[in-house]
Formats: sequence, C-alpha cells, structure tokens
Amino acid sequence: MRQDEIWDAETAERYDTPGRGVFAPEVVGPAVERLAALADGGRALEFAIGTGRIAVPLAERGVPVTGIELSEPMLAKLRQRAAIPVVAGDMATARAEGRFSLVYLVYNTISNLLTQDEQVACFRNAARHLDPGGRFVIELGVPELRRLPPGQDALVFHAEDGYVGVDTYDPVRQHLVSHHFTFGAGRQARVSRCPQRYIWPAELDLMGRLAGFGLESRHADWTGGEFTTESSSHVSVYRLP
Repeated sequence: MRQDEIWDAETAERYDTPGRGVFAPEVVGPAVERLAALADGGRALEFAIGTGRIAVPLAERGVPVTGIELSEPMLAKLRQRAAIPVVAGDMATARAEGRFSLVYLVYNTISNLLTQDEQVACFRNAARHLDPGGRFVIELGVPELRRLPPGQDALVFHAEDGYVGVDTYDPVRQHLVSHHFTFGAGRQARVSRCPQRYIWPAELDLMGRLAGFGLESRHADWTGGEFTTESSSHVSVYRLP
C-alpha cells in the first residue's frame, strides 16, 4: 500500500482522539516541552505533521512551526484546527521555505518510508533545512524481534475491549505491517494496515552520519528516561556541526 492510500479521508476523520491515547496530555505535554527547549528560540519544522497533534500545542507554546505533509485529508484536518504553514509533499524530498533550528519527526513516522535509501534521504532533507548547529529529533520504536519465537512472525502489541493490534514481521526485508482491528458487539471488524521499514538504533545513527549529523543524545522517552536494552522506544537527537 502507498502512504496516500493509508492516510486517506477515512483515516484522517478518525485519527484524532482528543484527550486519549497519543493525544492524552501526559503524552503530548512532555513532547512539546522537550521540543520547545530543543528549538532554543528558533523556528521548528515538523516532517509528516499530520493533523497537528504536536505542532498545534508547540505553536501555542510560542515556537514558530512549519510542516510538511503528504496526505491531503490529514492536511485538511490540520487546517481546520490552526493556521500553520504547511508544504504538501514527501518528507524525504519536499522543501519548506527558510531555515530552521529544529526539524522533528515523531511517533515512528520515519519508518513509513519503506526503503533504506528513502530513510537516508529524509535525514539529508532535514540537514538541508537546518541552520548550522541545528537539531533533528526522531521518536522511534525499537523492533521487538526478541519476542518472536522460532517459526512465528506475528506479535500482538496491544489488546483491549474493541481493539486488537498485531505486528507481522519480515526480517529479510526489515519490514513490518501493523494491523489494527477495531470492533463492537457485532460480528464485523474494521481492519486497517500500515506497512513500515523498521530501523535499529545503530542503523539510525549511521543514517545520521551519512547526512552530516552526530548523535547528541538518546533517551527512552520525552522526559529524559534512560535508554536501556529493555526500552521499547527512543527519542534521539541529532545535531549538525
């Protein structure tokens, strides 16, 4: 599936869950505070800005925010919420006007680029937008291959009333597909899928070096928790000389 097929009008319409899930204040708040500090008084550019989950409160925090977004339906939802300048296009190639002190990419979105070359191009595109000394911040999950027993290629990553999430892995191509099943009291379920190319932290660091970045910091979350072998995700900050 192409990204424009995944992030269609139906997905955009039900993407926002105000006050719940990834839209909960305890999720959004720490991310916004950390990004505001990393912007250090300068302008910020969000790759794959979506409906503005992070960009809108960051702009309200006083940081000038611009976005790049491939999905027109997601962009339409953002425009209903706030007057944030956005360039329609692919985060690996699209250009926004001006220079920035911060480029950021949250919630695993770099993995929506399905080849290593595209992911490296995303780093290089971030570098093109940044002032000297500027930062590129990526929030990304750690592949859970240690949980896969021999002969099994699927993992349930979340289950609750009305929802089951399953990841299927293809280690040869370094791909996974997240399957989201939502259902009510009836027999029918709604299924959506999101293909991704997962990235190990060390591989991500090499991508950064190819684009001229050095790793400034890596934490387990937006609050600065220690990144360990048990961490399920990380927030990595790359910086230009």
